[in-house]
Amino acid sequence: MWRFRHGLAFLVVLVVIFEVLGCCLRVSAVNDAEADAKTAITEAEGTVLICYGAAEEAERAGANISDLQGVLNEAGWLLSRAELAYEMEDFGLAVSFADQSKARLDGFVADAEVLRKTAMHAGYWDFMANVMGSSVGAVAIFFGGFAVWTFLKKREKEKERV
Repeated sequence: MWRFRHGLAFLVVLVVIFEVLGCCLRVSAVNDAEADAKTAITEAEGTVLICYGAAEEAERAGANISDLQGVLNEAGWLLSRAELAYEMEDFGLAVSFADQSKARLDGFVADAEVLRKTAMHAGYWDFMANVMGSSVGAVAIFFGGFAVWTFLKKREKEKERV
């Protein structure tokens, strides 16, 4: 009987130790998942901010960024869902939405840069056509008017001789 009681006590102690260790490991796993979710959300927020800056630069250059705005809105919506999942402590879903948000913005900065450069190039040619074209046109009108005036002046002198 004595052995049985010690064996039972030993077994109870072992079960308690394993439960405590299991609980600690679960808490550690939850903390790791929470940290991973927070990191993913932070990275996605940084990506969204960089992309907003690139879109703003493109718009400032005169580019039509309506397509870029649609992509940004979708990525922002996904990021918002990631933050909501994080608040609801669904860390796996939060990581998934944050990763989807970042994936939606792949190549965004390059696209915005292409639009910015295209808009700047178009702006340069608009300047050349408007300012330089107007200047050349004004000079052409001046010299054309001078040529017509000279021609008419000569014609008038010839009429006076006859």
